[in-house]
Amino acid sequence: MSASGAIPAPPGEGAKGANGATETKERFDAAGRRVLLVCVAGGFTTLIDQSVLNTSIPALRESLHAQPAHLQWIVAGYSLAFGLALIPGGRLGDVRGRKWFFVGGLALFTVVSLLSATATEPWVLVASRLLQGAGAGLVNSQMIGTLQDVFQGQLRARALGMYAVTGGLAFTLGPPVGGAVLAAVGPEHGWRLTFLLNVPFGLATVWLAARHLPRPRPSTRNADLDLVGLLLVGALTLALMLPFVQPPGWAGWLGFAAAAVLLLGALAWWQRRFARAGGHPLIHPALTRSAPYALGTVVAMAQFGSSLAAGLVLTMFLQDGLGLSPIGAALVALPSAVAMGFASALAWRVVRRFGRRTVTAGMTGSALTMLTGGLVAMWAPTGSLPWLLALLQLLGGASIGLMGASNQAFVLRHAPAEAAGVSGAILQMAQRIAAAVSVSALSGVYLRATGGGGGHRAAFAWASGVCAAVAALAVLASVLAGRATAREEAARAAVPGNGGDAGDARAAEPVREGSRTSG
Repeated sequence: MSASGAIPAPPGEGAKGANGATETKERFDAAGRRVLLVCVAGGFTTLIDQSVLNTSIPALRESLHAQPAHLQWIVAGYSLAFGLALIPGGRLGDVRGRKWFFVGGLALFTVVSLLSATATEPWVLVASRLLQGAGAGLVNSQMIGTLQDVFQGQLRARALGMYAVTGGLAFTLGPPVGGAVLAAVGPEHGWRLTFLLNVPFGLATVWLAARHLPRPRPSTRNADLDLVGLLLVGALTLALMLPFVQPPGWAGWLGFAAAAVLLLGALAWWQRRFARAGGHPLIHPALTRSAPYALGTVVAMAQFGSSLAAGLVLTMFLQDGLGLSPIGAALVALPSAVAMGFASALAWRVVRRFGRRTVTAGMTGSALTMLTGGLVAMWAPTGSLPWLLALLQLLGGASIGLMGASNQAFVLRHAPAEAAGVSGAILQMAQRIAAAVSVSALSGVYLRATGGGGGHRAAFAWASGVCAAVAALAVLASVLAGRATAREEAARAAVPGNGGDAGDARAAEPVREGSRTSG
């Protein structure tokens, strides 16, 4: 049985060699390809939903006579429920097995998509979006754990890379898909069709998952559920994300901030108490003690938040400032998705040669393209500006493709096997929170700058500069993560007899790779 107790023999991996070490393959075998197909299909189906819907908001507002409060919850409620479901879903998958949580979450998402498409009242669509988000969070919390269970070594890095680029492609391809649907059938029925598109893809993926995902074999270790920890994490997630879903006044902001601090303290106290009582806390102690895991999560947060915010501000600038149509704006952003896909496919080869420097270099490239975009917007002629921004999108997409999946793989290598689901869920939840904060703050920066008389070009330059500063923080965190990884490996090597068994060797292998070329 695998270390997580999920599957007896991971597909796509070799068997034990004569020296007891795991011999990994360079290519996915047939079983591994099927598992990877299921995870990529599930990720794409649940993640493209949000970006497609953004294009349909004006149409559904007119159709349902929705108020601004309804629209806020229709758009942001999905992300809120998604984030709330991640850590409980990850922990349940770690303890009970992942297959049927994946199937159940995707089935819920698919059925509720049909409800969303037939909604005749705004509150029905709000409720269905919350249920869709919960289903999507449950699905995505199983995916990273499944990929960690099934694959090892370079195959794991490549599988995680494919999952990561799926999310990027979904967010980028959503607007042109939504625009094309609205153009083809009209706004009245077009927004409903964007929801109906989920149904055939969801049903097909449910069938594939039931057929090809590894059998659930609940873990016999760490099988106790930390229910208090789950409740505290849920409350903390609400305190962090709810202000950005339904922005309060200043008193509300202070209240939510105080609640978040208190809940974080209560969670830390409870986790220590639960562990002293002999239980297995929700957040594995190895995660809280690992500086590379924490710093790598900061890199992921800064990258995800700055990228989504930069994409939103770019879309606003292209449509409001340059007068492009939604499809025209989407075409300017499309090179980012193409470059991201190619770079992610090659990233694992670059990582083999340069280790964690790949992450630092990719994040540096992303920061520079954001900064350059702001400067270009200030000085370039209007006629050539969309072409120049499209070129920068190409370079920025290549940078993110190079580092996004690589950083994710480096972060998750520091997670113990029995916490594979929770470690991935924490990473995803941190990115969701970063996205909520960044999108809210950066759209505010852009709108205030346009209202201040500087015009759309100046507003875009200011917002791009802020995005570049956030990306620069990710560069610094990546350098520190590389150094922390090197220190951990040096400490591990100094312990006599460490790395004697195959499991330890497998855990140490990626760290050696990172420390050899860190920072």
